Amino acid sequence: MLTIRRSDERGYADHGWLKSFHSFSFAGYHDPQYVHFSVLRVINEDRVAPGQGFGQHGHRDMEIFSYVLSGELAHRDTLGNGSAIGPGRVQIMTTGTGVEHSEFNHSASDPVHFLQIWLFPRARDLEPRYAEKDFTAADKRGRLCLILSPDGRDGSLTLQQDACIYAALFDGDERAELALGADRQAYVHLVRGALTINGTRLTGGDALMLTDEPTVTLAQGEDAEVLVFDLPVISAA
Repeated sequence: MLTIRRSDERGYADHGWLKSFHSFSFAGYHDPQYVHFSVLRVINEDRVAPGQGFGQHGHRDMEIFSYVLSGELAHRDTLGNGSAIGPGRVQIMTTGTGVEHSEFNHSASDPVHFLQIWLFPRARDLEPRYAEKDFTAADKRGRLCLILSPDGRDGSLTLQQDACIYAALFDGDERAELALGADRQAYVHLVRGALTINGTRLTGGDALMLTDEPTVTLAQGEDAEVLVFDLPVISAA
């Protein structure tokens, strides 16, 4: 089964310094149909104005990663990490028993455009941890590049959950497939451009949820950048 979530169906918040689209219920936006999908809890597409950012605040019991599209996001946390995250660099934070952090745009002229993504962890009260890594355009060109996985295989960052997350770039005849097991489902978020997923045409900001599908097929890209989430089927019980 294929379920389309169009970009203009998402929640939206304009805080002046922050403009954010919410794929799932978040803060003041609540949609009982879109609270989470499997263990995927949040996809926020954020634009942070120059000289603005998120002050120090806390999280716990969540896997949080950022995927920067343009600009540079300065990260600091109570684990002692501090770095600047630009396009191609992925950061992952296991908040576990509790972490405080801040994210700031130090540019005087350029906004930061990024995705903030949360997943439920495999267990509560895990030890907090942080990691980051660059994944180049060449890594993602015409193929599904594994950026996060439970075991850190193939050079991916380690995610404390039974989920695999891929990033890819597609144009023209480039094509890729991802096989899904009987106990798996997929969420595809098109970051930008246009792309056909299992015969369904998506444009930037759109998403496609796939359940009871054996394969995710990605083709006919037009300047397309995409994230593919291979997720467990969660029992309703």
